Amino acid sequence: MALHVVPMSYRSQGHHPDRRPPARLSIGLLALTLALPTPGASQIEVHEASIAELQAALADGTVTSAGLIDAYLARIAAYGQQGPALNAMIMLNPRAREEAEALDRERSRGNVRGPLHGIPIILKDNYDTFDMPTTGASVALATSIPPDDAFQVRKLREAGAVILGKSNLHELALGITSISGLGGQTRNPYDPTRNPGGSSGGTGAAIAASFAAIGWGSDTCGSIRIPSAHNNLFGLRPTKGLSSIDGIIPLSHTQDVGGPLARSVMDLAIGLDATIGPDPNDAATRILEGLELPRFVASLDANALDGARLGILTSSFGDAPEDGETGGIVRAALARMGEFGATVIDVTINGFDSLAAGSSVIGFEFKFDLLDYLTATPDAGVRSLGDVLDQGLNHAALETSFRRQNRVESRDSDEYRAALAKRAVVQEALRQALEDEDLDALVYPTIRRKAARIGDRQRGSNCQLSASSGFPALSLPAGFTNDGIPVGLEMMGLPLTDARLVALAYAYEQAATPRRAPDFTPALVGARAPVPVEQLIASEGTIRLAGRLAFDWSTGTLAYDLEVAGVTAPDVVGVFLHRGATDDPGPVVHRLMGPLRTAQSGEVSLGAVDRTAFAASGLYLEVLTRGDRADVVRLPLRGEAR
Repeated sequence: MALHVVPMSYRSQGHHPDRRPPARLSIGLLALTLALPTPGASQIEVHEASIAELQAALADGTVTSAGLIDAYLARIAAYGQQGPALNAMIMLNPRAREEAEALDRERSRGNVRGPLHGIPIILKDNYDTFDMPTTGASVALATSIPPDDAFQVRKLREAGAVILGKSNLHELALGITSISGLGGQTRNPYDPTRNPGGSSGGTGAAIAASFAAIGWGSDTCGSIRIPSAHNNLFGLRPTKGLSSIDGIIPLSHTQDVGGPLARSVMDLAIGLDATIGPDPNDAATRILEGLELPRFVASLDANALDGARLGILTSSFGDAPEDGETGGIVRAALARMGEFGATVIDVTINGFDSLAAGSSVIGFEFKFDLLDYLTATPDAGVRSLGDVLDQGLNHAALETSFRRQNRVESRDSDEYRAALAKRAVVQEALRQALEDEDLDALVYPTIRRKAARIGDRQRGSNCQLSASSGFPALSLPAGFTNDGIPVGLEMMGLPLTDARLVALAYAYEQAATPRRAPDFTPALVGARAPVPVEQLIASEGTIRLAGRLAFDWSTGTLAYDLEVAGVTAPDVVGVFLHRGATDDPGPVVHRLMGPLRTAQSGEVSLGAVDRTAFAASGLYLEVLTRGDRADVVRLPLRGEAR
């Protein structure tokens, strides 16, 4: 990714970071004042830029860390509430630029802490930060500032990362479509009519749209992996205990893990190296005692698939008609892995359909884990899930789920103990399947169905096996549906084989280059979203078509103002937009003018296939009249790249 300089200015509202409580600012106002760019200074375009590319630009003086803050804020301003209106961010850090400037001064003195030094990142807003509210996207916690940083946040600050802001999530992480009372509905940058996955959907959408270099999420049952799948990202649910969950608002301490989502495997590895490790405040990390921590970057190997053994967990593909498209894309990706040297075999686990049933402990732990967190957070305005409900501080979409969770009466029950015991059954079945066939990983769709339209229920998750076993699982981009929606492939391995999974994903990435940026958030022009692409059209002949077209990449809409001459209105059948070429006709994709008219204005939305065709000069207009077919007018549209 080439980095280039474009004009931009930034008006800082922050203060030098210290331990004093931050001012109580309106979250909406805070985001607005930080993110609206005005003409002035300069910045670089960071669209799809990797951490390594950003570090190279920082090292050679092309940009400063403060300049990177400006560049990402410009993208948030362009696409957060405008254009596709992704609505991915809860708040921005008012001190981000000052913290970046301090890290720039460190760099000028020759002190570079590592690959994250001066790199802007995003945190899911359930990670505690001592200097900003941690809300869980709940109105109930809108002004709750924790007493200290989460373990992983502390490590990120020590590594020199700059927290640019905090992202939306499914409220208190209890869901997979990323809707909340405080943050509203986050949209998918590949299709803003669809959800971005969850509960870390704000992080997924933000990183896919290049709102920061890398972002952090949490996963209780799919909340890193599903957003990764829906946003064409790489995301690892690490082995339970490889990273600490101390300071992450809990959903279920038994199942919760935290970690990064990234546009590339190298970025993912850098983020993992910075945040894993033992923590006395998280008993699960005791599994690391006496062990050398994995080194993710050092383990990357472009040839890792050569000789690897992958087991297709056939029962995870589903047999409903709606599962077929995603399953086919995943199988095609696995076939490519075979071409790159992997042995790929089908694997069957006896009793698979009921294997994970009854093993989830979210319903037994959430109410009480949240109670413990709120008790330890003096600044929280509520003390229990019951308080949230009694005061009407939850989103309506969470009402039923929250009330069901709040009916749990005891921290301990026979049903809870049975669920914990079932986890051992899941672990043994998965271990046996992996070891009997000498597999590096079991492989299957991250989620069997593409991202659902906003407001519809999302079905098809395969999240439970990793969540119930504690085994690591990594989602990587497998491909796209016919309408341009990303599909994820998940690889699950034995405990503490996380680095091997990341290496396999890296080998696939290097060979297949599966990452594709979303159409709706293109590179900025002059620190602004590109203006709609306009073209004037005019045909020659007896029947003539003339007018103006304007295509907006950030919304996917084609506006038009057309006029037909040389024919009377009663003889006009219509003007149609086709996919294809004038000498190789293709199907109609939109009617732009109806019958009995000679002029019409309007706009239509172009789907993924037609956006691609438009970029490649693969659309044309056709005028049909009631006369001879020889009088058909066909006019090609000029291609406009993203």
